[in-house]
Amino acid sequence: MSSSPRKPASSRKPLLISAGVAVAAVTLGIVSWQATAPGENPAKSSSASAPQASDAHAELKALARRESGDKLAVGRADAPVVLIEYSDFKCGYCGKFARDTEPELMKKYVEDGTLRIEWRNFPIFGADSEAAAKAAWAAGQQDRFAQFHAAAYAEGSKDKGFGEARLEELAQQAGVPDLERFKKDMAGEQASAALRKDQEEGYGIGVTSTPSFLINGQPIAGAQPMDAFTTAIAKAKAQAQAQAGAGSK
Repeated sequence: MSSSPRKPASSRKPLLISAGVAVAAVTLGIVSWQATAPGENPAKSSSASAPQASDAHAELKALARRESGDKLAVGRADAPVVLIEYSDFKCGYCGKFARDTEPELMKKYVEDGTLRIEWRNFPIFGADSEAAAKAAWAAGQQDRFAQFHAAAYAEGSKDKGFGEARLEELAQQAGVPDLERFKKDMAGEQASAALRKDQEEGYGIGVTSTPSFLINGQPIAGAQPMDAFTTAIAKAKAQAQAQAGAGSK
């Protein structure tokens, strides 16, 4: 299979994946996220792999949680399109996506009910990444995840590190009302469990770099340009509407 003419920007770190997770990734048929990025020619895929690809797509699409009380999500739970984002606060390309592309997606698609965005904390750069992920989750418990997300991904923010004092500073910038609760939540078992859940989900489908995305089950790797997301969202919306129409007959 030939590579995409435009290489997506992403941060990559080798991951040691357990045998069970590796088997899960193979079961889903996710050999390479790059192979399904916009720009690939689907005609070059073997027809023999079509049933497996269809099954894998259904498995990936089902990862959308659509929980109305999800603190790390924006948009209607019944939106026709769900974008799942696996990201790391120390990832420069994740920051670029957060600053340059995500606001456009929010304005163009979330506000009109087309799109729901669900974030998955997927730290791959060590202890600082994990601490920032837990802090973002803790901010979310006080309904300030989006604000913490924006502060942590602001230009130059990651260069200051994510030590304890810095995370408290970001929480203040995000307007977290109860800093004592924030610190307790950040250090608690619930934060660790939420992080493990997101990580295991990402590892299980073969994510090895950030940012990585699923749009109604369609993988997109890297901080692609806006038109790649526009194309993928339009396609996903059309497919969702077609399925809804077929189901009503």
